[in-house]
Amino acid sequence: MSKAKAEAKAQDARLASAADLEALRQRLIQDQDPDRPEIIVCHGTGCLANGSPEVAEALKKAIKASGLDAKVVPGIKATGCHGFCSRGPLVVVRPQGLFYQRVQASDVDEIVQTTLVEGQAVERLLYKDPVSKEAITLEQDIPFYKHQKRVVLRNIGKVDPTDINDTIARGGYLALAKALFAMTPEQVVAEVEKSGLRGRGGAGFPTGRKWKSALAAIKKKGRPVYVVVNGDEGDPGAFMDRTIMEGDPHAVLEGLILGAYALGAHQGFLYVRAEYPVAIKHLTIAMEQARALGLLGENILGSGFSFDVQVNRGAGAFVCGESTALFTSIEGRAGEPKPKYVRSVEEGLWGRPTVLNNVETWANVPQIIENGSEWFAGLGAPNSTGTKVFSLVGKVNNVGLVEVPMGIPLKEIVETLGGGVPGGEPFKAVQTGGPSGGCLPYSLKDTPVDFDSLTKAGSMMGSGGMIVMDRRDCVVDIARYFLRFLEEESCGKCIPCRLGIQRMREMCDGFSRGEGSEADIAELKSLARAIQDGSLCALGGSSPNPVLTTLQYFEDEYLAHIRDHKCPAGVCKALITYSIDRDKCTGCMACARACPQKCISGQKKKPHAIDAARCIRCGICMESCKFQAVQVQ
Repeated sequence: MSKAKAEAKAQDARLASAADLEALRQRLIQDQDPDRPEIIVCHGTGCLANGSPEVAEALKKAIKASGLDAKVVPGIKATGCHGFCSRGPLVVVRPQGLFYQRVQASDVDEIVQTTLVEGQAVERLLYKDPVSKEAITLEQDIPFYKHQKRVVLRNIGKVDPTDINDTIARGGYLALAKALFAMTPEQVVAEVEKSGLRGRGGAGFPTGRKWKSALAAIKKKGRPVYVVVNGDEGDPGAFMDRTIMEGDPHAVLEGLILGAYALGAHQGFLYVRAEYPVAIKHLTIAMEQARALGLLGENILGSGFSFDVQVNRGAGAFVCGESTALFTSIEGRAGEPKPKYVRSVEEGLWGRPTVLNNVETWANVPQIIENGSEWFAGLGAPNSTGTKVFSLVGKVNNVGLVEVPMGIPLKEIVETLGGGVPGGEPFKAVQTGGPSGGCLPYSLKDTPVDFDSLTKAGSMMGSGGMIVMDRRDCVVDIARYFLRFLEEESCGKCIPCRLGIQRMREMCDGFSRGEGSEADIAELKSLARAIQDGSLCALGGSSPNPVLTTLQYFEDEYLAHIRDHKCPAGVCKALITYSIDRDKCTGCMACARACPQKCISGQKKKPHAIDAARCIRCGICMESCKFQAVQVQ
């Protein structure tokens, strides 16, 4: 096809009105066959790493060989992350809704024969409840999914993120059409404000108020004004924004266009971590497809409003998630924070009014415009409306991504959706809010998970990371871990952050070796508060949170390290020793074979012993023992 013909064909595909969009949506719906078997294989990052492309390819070949009329979504239509990451690769058979977990290419022939030919479930691939041990057949009945309220994640796992038609068939861009032809920009801002939507990136600032402030700044300074998506997600264990960008890029794009219309912006930026190649790929495809249909670029849907956006890759610096550092990075300079004497809604990119919201915040906007502010405000808690997406990781049975109404008790997320801690014991603590968040103990299990309640408890919402810990996690070691991370990621521009975090980490290092005194704890608290007050940006200002909350709720564990020279969790190497219980040891020699130091001796079927002088306390012997004979003191 010649270039001229290709351009003419693209021009013909452009939607010139809201009526054109609705007509396309109806055609797409009519073309769908709800009774045709459909096999969906999750192609989220976790499932990709565990072999889902191989599963998809094997399914295509097996179905073709069987002669069945079934559509295999991956390869033809690939879905984003389903959220249940610890169980991947995931396969869902629709319309029944059969849910298979940890599927390998070797399982495909059995799935095709048993499920597609005979109409039965493959029992061994079903999810089993960790408490009742009951096998659950349908996706909708699994507690991990059953107790969620999916608003932002509603399309993920159901649409092909690289096919705009899938999104349009499920209502994509209807909110944009509504805003362009039935609402003024001021009404869009007012609707967002009435919804109570607060920023999902960590600060929790009211989104509508931010937009109104930008409008006031525009009246004073004039245009241009810019809108920016913060997709520089860098918290350890967090993957909410990545999943949204990979699985439903059009939700982010539509939200950004709505914000641009409300503010009169004609240029936007998607700032995405370079470590998220799939997200960048899917966003780029989404932008190209939206432009081809007239949903992005010049004269959107024939409304006369024009707006375009570009992707900027983050340089891998955690501090670039901070607004002023992000702006300087987009401008082509080193990503370093600046004093916020003036807010970015007044002076952001290139000194112009700029509205920056994170990925999840933008993805909420289309739902607010389409369903109304009252609907959104009816979800969640009074001062924390809507839902929130959390990444649930650590010592929990169901690791993955969940979306729940704001205000839900902490224990419901960990125990009901997460399936609790392996072994059935209570969790020791949950760290919320990323590396600058706090550790909340089991005694606060009934704490509502909303902005104000978490802050009152000494933690924060952050971007939505949750790390679950059990009795084998040491709070001193946890504090050291996050301090090391923040020390490495600090830009070093201000002294409280550059030297203060280093000093806090050095003190916690000493505690882990049994050094220090009770007076050092008081000094650590004083130092932490000085860092909070004196740091230039939120990275330094919130860095003491892991230290202060672990001291607040687990000070006795710090004192055990200092006074008794013991680590109650059995983690800190300088304070522990490994031994073997002779009564439990069967002499299977598994620990001896696994030991990298070869410091375990004993004959086969006879009790073994550990040479403490040669032991490096790596813990491999304990991991390899099936009889719980290896003990740590």
